[in-house]
Amino acid sequence: MKHQQTSFISGRIKSVTYAVKGFYLLITTEHSIMVQLIISALMCVLGFYMKISATEWMFQILAIGLVLTAESLNTAIEAICDYIQPNFDKKIGFIKDIAAGAVTFAALTAVVVGAIIYLPKLI
Repeated sequence: MKHQQTSFISGRIKSVTYAVKGFYLLITTEHSIMVQLIISALMCVLGFYMKISATEWMFQILAIGLVLTAESLNTAIEAICDYIQPNFDKKIGFIKDIAAGAVTFAALTAVVVGAIIYLPKLI
């Protein structure tokens, strides 16, 4: 078996190409990601409107990234589960529920971050 040698640079270019393709697929085919992106955009508009500080921006962007990452991983886990077992299966359902629970943790964290940033400005 012959190993095909690729240069470091061309290997990285391929990796980035696959990552961009995955990003594009997520934002164009996954409704949950679309919803999260809309919410993220609204929170950014609110951030500009409320003139949040650089530190608050940092936490808001990290919270948004956390939710989008969790949602993306959940989508990948669900796709793998559906590929492995297209029929209903209790164990697959358990795995999907756990992955969805991780998204809930991320979303609740983002809500708390948002509350810490915005509630004092609104009260």
